[in-house]
Parts: sequence; structure tokens; C-alpha cells
Amino acid sequence: MKIVFPYIAQPHQIPHSFPLAAELASRPGFTIHIACTTDAQETLVRQLLPLYPQARLQIDRLKVNSIGRWLQDRSDEGVPPKSFTLATNRSYFKSFDAAVVPERTSLVLRKLGLPKLRLIWTNHGAPGRAITYADDIRHFDFVLLAGVTQMQRMLAQGTVRPGHYHTGCYAKFGLVQRLDARPPHLFDEARTTVLYNPHFSAGLGSWPKLGFEVLDFFAASPDYNLIFAPHIRLFDHHKAELHQQLDRYRNIPHIRIDIGSTRSIDMSYTQAADIYLGDVSSQVCEFLLRPRPCIFLNAHHVDWQHSPDYLFWHMGPVLTDVGALPAALARAQVEHSYWRAAQRNYFSDCFSTRFRDDGTAEIGDSAVAGANAIADFLQRPQ
Repeated sequence: MKIVFPYIAQPHQIPHSFPLAAELASRPGFTIHIACTTDAQETLVRQLLPLYPQARLQIDRLKVNSIGRWLQDRSDEGVPPKSFTLATNRSYFKSFDAAVVPERTSLVLRKLGLPKLRLIWTNHGAPGRAITYADDIRHFDFVLLAGVTQMQRMLAQGTVRPGHYHTGCYAKFGLVQRLDARPPHLFDEARTTVLYNPHFSAGLGSWPKLGFEVLDFFAASPDYNLIFAPHIRLFDHHKAELHQQLDRYRNIPHIRIDIGSTRSIDMSYTQAADIYLGDVSSQVCEFLLRPRPCIFLNAHHVDWQHSPDYLFWHMGPVLTDVGALPAALARAQVEHSYWRAAQRNYFSDCFSTRFRDDGTAEIGDSAVAGANAIADFLQRPQ
């Protein structure tokens, strides 16, 4: 069985499927290829590979022709145009039995005349936002779901069908067992550390309206360290201008700015912080592997309380302006006992897991279960 894991988007998607590739590559009867389009993708893959010493992985580079390079140079995303890249590499994909992908653009492969190729979707964000339930997911042959909440909603809307999904896999959590469990040392002064992790979506996230107010508050604060590690795609656009605007914060010893290093996607910061400050980024779920105080910014005054697309916001206070932030931070640790049950319930429902006596999530190794499910599905008669 020959399977490809193509990476055509930014590197933050790689941890959501790489553990599955490595698990399958440790088994007889499977030939697993990783297909990259950029140096950044390949660098991250090679950094993760030593975590799985038994994996027999072939790393390939997808062909990017001069037109693709020209379009990439004029794009803000840092990758060649995804659909164009897939079409350019039709002959490469033709040799595979399946492609396992964390994004949905790869559904383009459906249109390229590849009847043998089955498409498997791994997800790359936790349940709790509308994008997790996009209608086109129904076009995949097999889908990996994080947990029961996601399964129930997707069955109800017809996005998945019995026999073509597996519940209980969030592959990125598989890395937790293998990465160094010690939080990185980031600040010289011992203060409460806050992670500000805004999403890249201008219509949903807090950055465009409130971001600089948040940074200015922490810059002047004598009480907190701040990790500013937004979604890696936040600065896809207007990078040079925003880099200059961030320069005034870079030499403040209690602020760490990271807008795209490996640490911003490998859970280093969600391990290191005491309080999470965000909006709609699913990285809050990585933070909740060890429940701690969360604060959310509703910059767009959304009526969210009864919406299934804002499940995260039931796990901490939701603020509409930065003026309320000092009081929310001051109360965060004291009031966490009020929110802890909601956090555990969300996590248990969304990831089908329990909590240990020490308060951390018992995630097992869902990547192994996910790899088993993929293998079982592909070995069924078509």
C-alpha cells in the first residue's frame, strides 16, 4: 500500500498529520512518502523525524515550475499556489493508493483523473469553530474526527457517513508524548506568563481591532510576562509594515515576540504559559491539555452564547475591550476553579478523553489509533 502525505500549505499543518505518517511508516506492507513544496516544510519534517526512529519515510519535493515560483513570489502565503501545485504534480500522485491531508484544498486531486487515489482528511483544528464543519469534507473517502461532539454534528449535517470516519484522533497530540516535556525557559524574571494567541481571520480574531492595545498593556505592566505568538498566518499580509510596528516591543525583557518559528507551532508556548489569552484559535485546546485560566477577546461583539461555533468561549471570561483585561487577569487564578469543570467537559467531549488525578488530560496515543483506522479502511475491498 503506497500512501503520500502532501504538505502544500504553511508548516503549522504538518504536526496534524505527520504522526500518522510516522506510525504507518513503522508497519510492514506500507510505503509512506512525505511530499513537500518548500524548505520550511521539509525542515520541520526532518526535525520531527528523529522522534519516530522506527519510521521508514521517503521525503520528496513536489515539482514547482517557473510559473508556480513566479506566483509564489507574488503571494503573501509563502507557499506556491496550492491548487496549481497539485495539478502540476498529477503524474506524481498517480502512483499512490491514498493521500492523507490536513487541509481541504487537496480535494482538487478529485478533478485530476486519479480514480485509484483515495483521499483521507485528518483535520487541523479542534472542534468549536464553523470551519471545522465545512460542507466539502463530505467529498473525502475517509475522515479522522477528534471526538464525539464533532462526530455527532457531522453525522447530523451529512458531512460524514458510517464506515467512512474514525472518532478519537487528534494526531498533533501524538507529539506531546515524544517532545521534551519541560517548558522552555523564556524570561529571566519570574512573573505570571500570559500567551496571547490571536487567530489570523480578520473577521473573527482580535488582532486588527485590539492587538496593539493588548501589546501596549503588557509592555507597561509590572506584573506579567507576555508571549505574543499568533497564528502563523496572521502576518501573511503586510509583513514588512507589521514587522516595523512590532519592533518597539522586541527589546522589552518581559515580552517575547514570535510570529512564525517552530516553537509557535510545536506547543512550546502552550506548555510554558500560565494564562491563555486568545479569540478563536484552536491552540487553546493544546493549552487545555493541562487546564489553566483562559480569557477570550470578542473584538467583533459577536452574539456567541448559543452558537455551536464558539464552544471555546465557554471556558473562561469573554471580554469585548482591553479595558476589562487587567481585572480579568487579576481574577484569573482565583476564579479558575469556576471554569475548570467547563474546560474538562469541553476537552472530554471534543477529544473523547479523561483526566488524570494530577489534572492533566489522558490523551493516550490517538495517532496510533488513527493510523490503525487508516490502515483498516485502505485494506477493505473497494
